[in-house]
Amino acid sequence: MNDFTFNIEDRGLQYLGATRIEGPLVVVERIRDVGYDETVEILGPDGRPRIGRVLDISETQAVVQVLEGTTGLSNQTLRIRFLGESFRLPVSRQMRGRVFDGLGRPADGGAPALSADRRDVNGLPINPFARRYPREFIQTGLSAIDGMNALVRGQKLPIFSGNGLPHDRVSAQIIRQARLLEEKVEFSIVFAAMGIKHDVAEFFIRNFRESGALSRAVMFFSLADAPSVERLLTPRVALTLAEHLAFDCGQHVLVLLTDMTNYCESLREVGTARGEIPGRKGYPGYLYSDLASLYERAGRIESSPGSITQIPILTMPADDISHPVPDLTGYITEGQIVLDRDLFQRGVYPPIAGLPSLSRLMKDGVGKGFTREDHPALASQLFAGYAYVKRVRALADVIGEEELSTLDKLYLKFGEALEHRFLSQGEFENRSIAATLDLGWDVLSLLPRDELHRVSDEMLKQHYLEKTAAIPAPPTGI
Repeated sequence: MNDFTFNIEDRGLQYLGATRIEGPLVVVERIRDVGYDETVEILGPDGRPRIGRVLDISETQAVVQVLEGTTGLSNQTLRIRFLGESFRLPVSRQMRGRVFDGLGRPADGGAPALSADRRDVNGLPINPFARRYPREFIQTGLSAIDGMNALVRGQKLPIFSGNGLPHDRVSAQIIRQARLLEEKVEFSIVFAAMGIKHDVAEFFIRNFRESGALSRAVMFFSLADAPSVERLLTPRVALTLAEHLAFDCGQHVLVLLTDMTNYCESLREVGTARGEIPGRKGYPGYLYSDLASLYERAGRIESSPGSITQIPILTMPADDISHPVPDLTGYITEGQIVLDRDLFQRGVYPPIAGLPSLSRLMKDGVGKGFTREDHPALASQLFAGYAYVKRVRALADVIGEEELSTLDKLYLKFGEALEHRFLSQGEFENRSIAATLDLGWDVLSLLPRDELHRVSDEMLKQHYLEKTAAIPAPPTGI
């Protein structure tokens, strides 16, 4: 049982001692006027304040989640003060060019962010009627994305990866190269990292600095050696600043969140400590709604010219796309970019899988008036041709490549060209959308004209390059 004292200079009651400490959770009895998700200040024996928040509450007790861990705390001596408000972040456009920890405190040796505007990190719900439909094409400079899975402004398009795949390099390249075709503005970048290693953090900082992107970026790092529960707040802190830059300052913001699997692991850890009934693979039953509360903070609204485009990155355990984290993410977001281990092992960079990848909003941001009139039909034909390549390769594994028909062998050549010329490019190669589309037609011209059923005759006359000899007709009779 704890005692409590009240000081008129304090913002709330101060409680001495706790009933018990379990992992990152502290249970406090005999509470007064405490609300759910309220911010808590905890003082340990060293006198250093730690931040927590109320995770659960009843008439007699509160469960406090200590965001900086409970190491060194004693339930007899700790002091707890409930601050009467949810966790808030001071927001300012002067935060661009800075590096912060997972809770928004300076990690670059600079002064704390000074602003009278302190925002609730949980955000405010957006009236669906006030949302604007995402349309404008974003050129990433990667043909695998721009040509076949285009990203549009205000979209949320995750990258599904696996351990050892180059998702960090791919995301850094997108950040360096992303731009709008018709507007002479650069994206502001909000980068949030949860549970990544120090060398990965150094890679991003160095990459941003060398490319000049750091001056327009804000970085939040909750590293692997930080308390895991801190990761639950990091994406919310980052998105709160992104909303300020986009909807108050009118900027176009690109938000990159990595790694969402680490975030979900922390959510599972806290759920287990609370004694919650687990769902699929031990994750809490509210995993879907929790992820949605993050992903749905992307988009555009009528009252502001700004936008938030979101690229979450998640690593699939054992490359399992049916795992709860990628599975639920795919339901909430508008598609996914999937990195393929087989392509990576064959030297293709970026190893973006052609068929599992999908951008559901691509149709609204490409074509006449956005990129080029032939773009939608070309992308559809590339997908159709690549799907046939997969079937031919499966057949060749059974009967041998030498037994394939002449047409099937042409499709194999097309598949090799698509992977090693169209999908593959240099890490610092920035292709324009015109170059991507021209290259797509160049690869597509390896197939006979009469195999191209998804493009019009007019497009064939304008873009098709005669490369193939006529395919002999199959013999008739016996």
